[in-house]
Amino acid sequence: MSRRDALAQNLAAVRERIARACEQAGRDPGEVTLVVVTKTHPASDVELLADLGVTDVGENRHPEAADKQAEVAASGASLRWHFVGGLQTNKAGAVARYADVVHSVDRAKLARSLDRGAEAAGRTLRVLVQVDFDTTDPGRAGVPPADVQALADVIVGECPHLELGGVMTVAPLGQDPEPSFAHLREISADLVRTVPSATTISAGMSEDFEVAIRHGATHVRVGRSVLGQRPVLQ
Repeated sequence: MSRRDALAQNLAAVRERIARACEQAGRDPGEVTLVVVTKTHPASDVELLADLGVTDVGENRHPEAADKQAEVAASGASLRWHFVGGLQTNKAGAVARYADVVHSVDRAKLARSLDRGAEAAGRTLRVLVQVDFDTTDPGRAGVPPADVQALADVIVGECPHLELGGVMTVAPLGQDPEPSFAHLREISADLVRTVPSATTISAGMSEDFEVAIRHGATHVRVGRSVLGQRPVLQ
């Protein structure tokens, strides 16, 4: 089977899972955006995905993401690029030049750095507040639920080149994702009361996106179920 055929088959299976989850939740599949996470996979895979109708791809490492975005753009493919990984402040300016959405804003210093980078690039960058529900691992990325509104206030009030799009989470490893996704939906509802345009809920990956859809996810981040196991980085 060719690589294109394998990707097409996997994509069809994931889209069917999304459609089934939406049907069970009483939602329109058109409400859910599939972000195919292409980290460590080659630009040639991204180009095939674009040809197969994928509109949104995710990356989590700079400069790999920048190099891949430039290579794919040179091929003529038009995609929305989502930066979905933890981001160091000193790389924020570079990421702000090519990412369309940054899902992983979890501190005011990072927001301000992204804002400066977007200003330098002459563009407005859409960002999501990453929420962490894992109380057992203090090293995980994300802001505690109680601090979401304070960070949102910084983004809206101090960062004119950022657009607050909503919230994102990664469910705690080894735990039932249901409570986290349910809580994220509540946080989203509270945020929308103060920022009506911040309607994005980015939640769910290959193993749990059906649960996320049941709790209102508007964007699911799926890598392995579409692309297979990630190549080993050298």
